[in-house]
Amino acid sequence: MRHAVRGRKLGRKTPHRLAMFRNQLASLFTHERIVTTLPKAKELRPIAEKLVTKGKTGTVHARRGVRTWLPNRDHVKRLFDEISPRFQDRPGGYLRIIKLGPRKGDNAEMAAIEFVDYEYSSEGSSE
Repeated sequence: MRHAVRGRKLGRKTPHRLAMFRNQLASLFTHERIVTTLPKAKELRPIAEKLVTKGKTGTVHARRGVRTWLPNRDHVKRLFDEISPRFQDRPGGYLRIIKLGPRKGDNAEMAAIEFVDYEYSSEGSSE
C-alpha cells in the first residue's frame, strides 16, 4: 500500500527527474507553453505554480529560492519581471493542462501545459 507517498517517479532516478523538471520549467517560463506527457505535466504544474507565487513577492529571498529550480538568471528575471506581475491579483491556478491525445509512436497520453492567459499566435499556423 502506498499511503501518503506523493509524486510519480516517472521511470527515473531522483537526480535525473529533478534535472528534467528544471529543464521543463526553463522551457515553460521561456515559451509559456510546452507539450509533454500527461504524468509529467501533472507533476510539473505544482512546482511551476509555487515558483510563480514566489515571483509575486519580488524579494531577494524569493529570487534565491527560485534559483534552486531555475539556474539561469535570465529565466529568473523573466519570471519576476514579466510573468508573475500578470498574476498579481490572482490567488492561484496560473497554469492549465490540456490533453492532446495519444502520441503516435508509443501511445503515451500527451498534454500541453500553459499559462491561463497564454495567447496563441497566428504566425505558426497555415491560415
